[in-house]
Amino acid sequence: MTDDVCGRCGEPYPPSARYCESCGHRVAGIAGATDSPGTAEHGTAEHGTTGPGSGATAPACRDCAGPVAADGYCLQCGGREADPRDHWSDEPAPGTGGVCDRGVRHTRNEDAMALYAAPDVRVLVVCDGVSSAPDSDRASLAAAVAARDHLAAVARTEPAAELDAGWSEALVAAVALAEQAVLDGVGEMAERREPPSCTFVASVVTATRVTTAWLGDSRAYWVPDDGPAQPLSTDDSWVEEMVAQGMARADAVASPHAHAITRWIGPDSGDAPPRVVETPLDTPGWVVLCSDGLWNYCPDVEAFTAVVREAVLGTEGGGTAGGGTAVAVADRLVRWATEQGGADNITVALARHPEPGAAPSDNLPLDASDPKEL
Repeated sequence: MTDDVCGRCGEPYPPSARYCESCGHRVAGIAGATDSPGTAEHGTAEHGTTGPGSGATAPACRDCAGPVAADGYCLQCGGREADPRDHWSDEPAPGTGGVCDRGVRHTRNEDAMALYAAPDVRVLVVCDGVSSAPDSDRASLAAAVAARDHLAAVARTEPAAELDAGWSEALVAAVALAEQAVLDGVGEMAERREPPSCTFVASVVTATRVTTAWLGDSRAYWVPDDGPAQPLSTDDSWVEEMVAQGMARADAVASPHAHAITRWIGPDSGDAPPRVVETPLDTPGWVVLCSDGLWNYCPDVEAFTAVVREAVLGTEGGGTAGGGTAVAVADRLVRWATEQGGADNITVALARHPEPGAAPSDNLPLDASDPKEL
């Protein structure tokens, strides 16, 4: 009998094990224990899930298979059941997928993602709960799902050809709905001095372009099969503001304020509008969205490019630049960040361009190769 693989660190463990010997993660020693509770099968036409554990049956204890109470503890052996948000994935289509993971050091996963795929449109949304504000896991999931649902609804009701130049407005509207979803979801917690809040980044990928909107320091990149990655977003952060004012980047990054964000989604955000950028896509590659749990370990473009390329080539079927499925690439990137220390929650969502099986398009919507901020 072959060993299973730990869903947190990727190391093998024997079928009889309850805990991974490498990282201590509970694996329960049952077949399929590494499956993430939010994993969904991709559909043939379009797909979008609600979030981790959507559609799941009543939980059973992973140690003894006994019933788990509402407080998360097994009524039979007293063990603490894993939170479905600790590690989950979504794969709406083979070329579109993501993985969201708690990491090693945090006790709660405050990241969230929401994905959608249809024949002509893919939607990726990643949100990172603000760790200094308790219960920000609620904000991140509410924001991600609300934005994705709006963008998916637009994709279903408008012809793709007419929409291609109109995704900027749809993304701005999606951010407004995400803001409202957070307010509705946190209730009286909105009155706290530090109310639940989150960063936001979303990309809509079509046959000819990617349109990206963001608030905060969750990032989007275009990683072509050849050449360096291209950032699709610029951090809304103290570091970027100081660099813009003339401070050396090395000094700004070394500051204790380096991880402070200047815009976000939440009750105290001041309704700051997102920045939106359109970027033409005329070569094969990957659109990659991630939280800082990944990019903190590869903050510059060259390092990020190398890490993504290694992950792509390391997947099954990854002997070429196109690599394996998007969720397989995301999983390898999450594992890589975990191996670097996993100091934060880690979320990675990707869309392959062109969409697997789609006919190539030479109808570039923009005149220049550089992104255009709207």
